[in-house]
Amino acid sequence: MTTFVDRVELHVAAGNGGHGCASVHREKFKPLGGPDGGNGGRGGDVILVVDQSVTTLLDYHHSPHRKATNGKPGEGGNRSGKDGQDLVLPVPDGTVVLDKEGNVLADLVGQGTTFVAAEGGRGGLGNAALASARRKAPGFALLGVPGQTGDIVLELKTVADVALVGYPSAGKSSLISVLSAAKPKIADYPFTTLVPNLGVVTAGSTVYTIADVPGLIPGASQGRGLGLEFLRHVERCSVLVHVLDTATLESDRDPVSDLDVIEEELRQYGGLDDRPRIVVLNKVDIPDGQDLADMIRPDLEARGYRVFEVSAVAHKGLKELSFALAEIIAEARAAKPVEEATRIVIRPKAVDDAGFTVRQEEDGLFRVRGEKPERWVRQTDFNNDEAVGYLADRLNRLGVEDQLMKAGARAGDGVAIGPEDNAVVFDWEPTMMAGAEMLGRRGEDHRLEAPRPAAQRRRDRDAERDEAQKEFEGFDPF
Repeated sequence: MTTFVDRVELHVAAGNGGHGCASVHREKFKPLGGPDGGNGGRGGDVILVVDQSVTTLLDYHHSPHRKATNGKPGEGGNRSGKDGQDLVLPVPDGTVVLDKEGNVLADLVGQGTTFVAAEGGRGGLGNAALASARRKAPGFALLGVPGQTGDIVLELKTVADVALVGYPSAGKSSLISVLSAAKPKIADYPFTTLVPNLGVVTAGSTVYTIADVPGLIPGASQGRGLGLEFLRHVERCSVLVHVLDTATLESDRDPVSDLDVIEEELRQYGGLDDRPRIVVLNKVDIPDGQDLADMIRPDLEARGYRVFEVSAVAHKGLKELSFALAEIIAEARAAKPVEEATRIVIRPKAVDDAGFTVRQEEDGLFRVRGEKPERWVRQTDFNNDEAVGYLADRLNRLGVEDQLMKAGARAGDGVAIGPEDNAVVFDWEPTMMAGAEMLGRRGEDHRLEAPRPAAQRRRDRDAERDEAQKEFEGFDPF
């Protein structure tokens, strides 16, 4: 049964925003109380947060689909919908968040560090919020925006000061069990350790963590054995400790060759050349082991390694090793720059950035891409003509029509707003030709205004019609 998982693919979905409400206030003796539709609630976010009590990604291995709750729709009487509840997912310290292409999105280190994996959609405005002096009684509301969805990859890189590396059965688990209070599984066969083990060591005033990395054999960096699965756990360590077996029973192996093989695997994995190394000759309590240690120690020291002879069984040489590691770690910590408070990097848009792009594709279709126009399209109820007209007004004010004309679009050309797999496509008509300007009083209700004489209303209506007709006849976009 799987008990340790350090890499999972997670499917996250934030909550959708609630729809706005189109409602008119109705009360006895107040038949024309005005719009009172409330706004929709915001959808919940999916948030990753570092929790020191979590040590594995096992929960997400069994349940990889996670979704936050949706926002509630608005209601009449100016009642806004309830916001969706954020979904908080605890992850171990040292979790790296990547996209499907392998790009790093976040590196979560430190208790309480958070990352918003998917943002909830904003709620739609109700018709009360859309009312203005020009549009006193909107007969529509905006729809809620869908929440973000996507796949992310979580990789756990153990946060430890010391990494024990070496061949299977070199004694790494035994060593960590006597240096700390960790209780890993220990047996006399290869690949006993199937997961990294962590232990806490106290040496004088220095407290540090130590981890053993299982499964390193020739070809580990290319996927042989378990090495590729666990080599990532050495990346955050300050010092690497080579545990060499001086009492191996395999005739084709010796400690120096083992060291060369593991160093080659670390080199091929990459990014570890700057870590200090220490060599531990283990199992010197065995006579043959001590003899072999005496033979190879001068060679190892000639290479520049600090060498320690220990016996995890006989508890020999452990104190010297522990304090030597503490000294190296203290120096590494002192050399690190002082951590500053988290900075929020603000990247303002260029002054000439319109917030959208217009380009003509090979088939002649004009595609509009941009955060605002795409969001506005998702918020529009296309079954409501007034809502569609409101969208046309917004796009016109943003400058989409001007850019379409500059790009060579003509009346009747196809225009798509959004990506290829989720776009709204329509035959374009310039605003005035489509009559949007003639509908400039869209959303007004003359019943809410002071009454005018019938003759005055007829004269105003005829004047508006004549003016609009003149503008239409004289319009030439080309």
